[in-house]
Amino acid sequence: MRKRVCSLFLAILCAAAFTGCKTAEKKGAGDSKTERVELTVWGAEEDAELMEQIIQGFQSSYQGQADFNITFEVQSESECKNALIGGLEAGADVFTFADDQLNALAAAGAVDPIEPDEEIRNKNLESAVEAASIGDTLYAYPLTADNGYFLYYNKQFISEEQVQTLDGILEAAAAGGRHFMMDWSSAWYVYSFFGNTGMQVGLSDDGITNYCTWNQAEGEIRGVDVAQAMLRIAASPGFASGTDTEFLDGVRNGSVAAGISGVWNAVAVEEAWGEHAGAAKLPTYTCGGRQVQMASFSGCKLIGVNAYSDHPQWAARLAEWITNEENQRLRFEMRGQGPSNITVADSAEIQESPAIAALLEQSQFSQLQRIGGKFWDPVSLFAGNMAAGNPTGQDLQEQLDLMAEGVCAR
Repeated sequence: MRKRVCSLFLAILCAAAFTGCKTAEKKGAGDSKTERVELTVWGAEEDAELMEQIIQGFQSSYQGQADFNITFEVQSESECKNALIGGLEAGADVFTFADDQLNALAAAGAVDPIEPDEEIRNKNLESAVEAASIGDTLYAYPLTADNGYFLYYNKQFISEEQVQTLDGILEAAAAGGRHFMMDWSSAWYVYSFFGNTGMQVGLSDDGITNYCTWNQAEGEIRGVDVAQAMLRIAASPGFASGTDTEFLDGVRNGSVAAGISGVWNAVAVEEAWGEHAGAAKLPTYTCGGRQVQMASFSGCKLIGVNAYSDHPQWAARLAEWITNEENQRLRFEMRGQGPSNITVADSAEIQESPAIAALLEQSQFSQLQRIGGKFWDPVSLFAGNMAAGNPTGQDLQEQLDLMAEGVCAR
């Protein structure tokens, strides 16, 4: 009997000891440190305050799931591609960039396809999803859908009827001793004269070189017709070629009655012109004896996730957070930038914005900007000669041929 009791006592002690070991193991597992997650975000200087607020919101939302150290660094969106490709492993985990850099980033292995992508596709405008994709593959998160241009005009000097045609705008501006301003030193804006003529420009299948038929010598509208139209516009006393900065200076000092720019100047224009500030799609212009609707390049800002990030899942979550409905609404409120999110784009506050409404109206006459690097300088050189009135008298077809050759160069 004593032997049986001793055996039972020993069994209980062993069981207690074993249970104690398991309890200790569980306690030890619970004491393990939270994952340290360090992320760097690149964006425009103007976005610093906004992005800091968005990052704080992200960290609060995921508090306790990781030990975050997220820093925002200023990096020009237009130069993001070069900065990132120059050192992928040292680059930001999450970055803002213009959609025309996507092909190069994907080719360099800087971004990977996003999977699954159904939710992103369903929540964003089709044009923004297209801008974030190569073929049918999504590589980035749509952030804005407002990288385009349209017409600002002062209602005090130009009527709604006059803004329908460039002839009407130039006449009204000249009558008041003011100007219609457009930057002909920028090939980005010069596209507007060629875009709806049937002549073509774009990125070739190799993803590097361009094709260009802007020197077309036959057809309903020829390259020479566009060149002659530009010379007539340049000769008008109501016209002035000027940069975006010069446009805003003219808006503020009263020398500009209308001009072509984008949503980034909406607040400044409204502050200067007050209740007289107007916005509309681009006008038609006279070319080859007919009215041709001026076209525009369009584009989007995107958020990318570095394929070399040490924390790819958290980087992806942060990219989703930056581009979600709530933060796109916040971006519009703080920065006036047009959303890619369908729900925000359809909201009353967006629809009531004259600048956003004008951009959306112009979008039916726009082309997604997919252009190789050789496009910009030859077109700017040609347009500069037109703005100056072709001072050398060089044959227009020769100039068009040289421009097209330069655009298509390797």
